[in-house]
Amino acid sequence: MPGVSATQPYRPGKPLEELEREYGITDSIKLASNESPLGPSPAAVAAARDALGSLRLYPDSNGFELKRKLSGKLGVSPEQLTLGNGSNDVLDLVVRCFAGAGHEIIVAEYGFIMFQLMAQAAGATPVVVPSKAWGADLDGMLRAVTPRTRVVFLANPNNPTGTWCDRTAVLQFLRALPSDVVLVLDEAYFEYVTEPDYPDGVGWLSEFPNLIVTRTFSKAYGLAGLRIGYGVSSVAIADLMNRIRQPFNVNTPAQAAAVAALDDVSHLQRAVEMNRAGLAQLDRGLGQLGLGFIPSAGNFLTVEFGDSVEIYQQLLHAGVIVRPLANYGMPDHLRISVGTEAENSRCLQALEQLLAG
Repeated sequence: MPGVSATQPYRPGKPLEELEREYGITDSIKLASNESPLGPSPAAVAAARDALGSLRLYPDSNGFELKRKLSGKLGVSPEQLTLGNGSNDVLDLVVRCFAGAGHEIIVAEYGFIMFQLMAQAAGATPVVVPSKAWGADLDGMLRAVTPRTRVVFLANPNNPTGTWCDRTAVLQFLRALPSDVVLVLDEAYFEYVTEPDYPDGVGWLSEFPNLIVTRTFSKAYGLAGLRIGYGVSSVAIADLMNRIRQPFNVNTPAQAAAVAALDDVSHLQRAVEMNRAGLAQLDRGLGQLGLGFIPSAGNFLTVEFGDSVEIYQQLLHAGVIVRPLANYGMPDHLRISVGTEAENSRCLQALEQLLAG
């Protein structure tokens, strides 16, 4: 398949074990993959552990209990939900449902790289629209729509820049978008956002049947290792995606943990508060070091360096893993995830020593 052979594999953040094996160091920290420093709810861990007793059985392919819990929380019907092996799985289902050879998928410059990779793998053409101030140019994305356009991807907030589009801008975009073009609002960092004018895409589903909202348990809920996410859409779109979804794509411990995580509201609040404090800590520290960064509504900051490759390598030697962004067309930037207070301090101290030396 030409689309597959032309696609570059996704490059995840460097694992801790790999760094310590290659460099012969211990006690390293990972601030590369936007994972939760607080981790999962103890109730979610207990639920996953309890589910291990039924591993000889296949998972509930329809995710009945998790859909019931999500539908009550979101105010939608269970038939509007599509569960995925992480929200990436749901994004891939969207592309496979609606786009193929001869079609176009519109993405923002500096948008989540998987949008382009999925389009290419399906044989569709990714149309990259130049960004404004590191964020999505919604007017430019509208102008890029053609009769061949099938899907528009918009991450809000965006990874890796942390930029976000406000409620009025996204609503105007939706109203202007042709009804036969699907808009995917990727809200992976939804729970972290505190800006008052940030939109909740789920609330628009009754008005826009061409809207799909994707979310995940990998970020604020701290379940990245279990890989579970979901899409919310019209019943008709969910029906299409569930027709091609792999059976048993979400494992039993993941479903059990997600159900318990939704019930532990206080743990989620602590995760959000920790992130807010961590962003402020990194903001102050980077500012004191004279480093420029992009303001973020997520759980990370993207920082500009004169020589990001050298800084990245030196941080690895110091036992600190961050994320280089050359594959996003941002060769001068590194993305730093919010960690614990101690991890943030260690990263800032390592940067201070590198910049001084």
